Amino acid sequence: MSNASFWRGVLPAITTPFTAGGEVDHAFLAEHAKRLVDAGCTGLVPLGSLGESATLTFDEKIAIVRTLVAAVGARVPIVAGIAALSTREGIALAQAVKEAGARGLMVLPPYVYSSDRHEMGAYMRAVIGATDLPVLFYNNPIAYRTDFTPDQIAAIADEFPNVQAVKESSGDIRRLAAIRERIGDRLVMLVGVDDLIVEGIAMGAEGWIAGTVNAFPEEAVQLFEQARTGGYAAARALYEWSLPLLRMDTVPKFVQLIKLMQERVGLGSERVRAPRLVVEGAEREQALAIIDHAIATRGR
Repeated sequence: MSNASFWRGVLPAITTPFTAGGEVDHAFLAEHAKRLVDAGCTGLVPLGSLGESATLTFDEKIAIVRTLVAAVGARVPIVAGIAALSTREGIALAQAVKEAGARGLMVLPPYVYSSDRHEMGAYMRAVIGATDLPVLFYNNPIAYRTDFTPDQIAAIADEFPNVQAVKESSGDIRRLAAIRERIGDRLVMLVGVDDLIVEGIAMGAEGWIAGTVNAFPEEAVQLFEQARTGGYAAARALYEWSLPLLRMDTVPKFVQLIKLMQERVGLGSERVRAPRLVVEGAEREQALAIIDHAIATRGR
């Protein structure tokens, strides 16, 4: 599979469902994965921030990958998020998810410890070099406090041919132009911020690691296709309907809010793993007003 076809389209950063007892709900996870693929999603990305990776054990992560591979792995690639506290753990996770059937990796800097580009570059090189799986290089300086410049991304891509794509989540739309200027067509560009998807496609992005797609899969796929084929003019109406939802992907409680969306539309539960707690009070009322308005006006 070429790098362009591997990464093109809507790839949900799939949420991790939990039972009432706090365990991973594998039965629902499998059904939710099928639902997303049936809606037109082209891959699944578990074990990311939206998947509450930081609260999952190593064994839980591998079990999630196995469940997704069994459910839809013959239809679309499972691209496992690789996030860890240490380089050793990141390497072990990259190798273990490959054994579990993942067909790609989304590699990001380590949790908690954030230093300079020298150390973070060494970490990325060690993890990327641990397998031959296709790699999506994830740059998110807002969340992980390490900002990889286009030059640094290009240097790592030059060193590792299996780096095929870059997920740009700095929130600065100018970065996509800078990456393209530096790298050309060497890497497929993907948008990792929901409320920049139309602008990102206009700048050459071919894929979307999406969040709110977990609750509104048909609308997300339709928005992507409209923007891809007709630009802002074609996507404007659906984009304006989507934006209040998409903006919930960019706030600290994005996990709780997207899971609340899922519960409201009947595609999941809002249960999260502590230290996260479900949203309450005025914060909840405000979120529900936006979600319920979107539900009431969808398709109009």
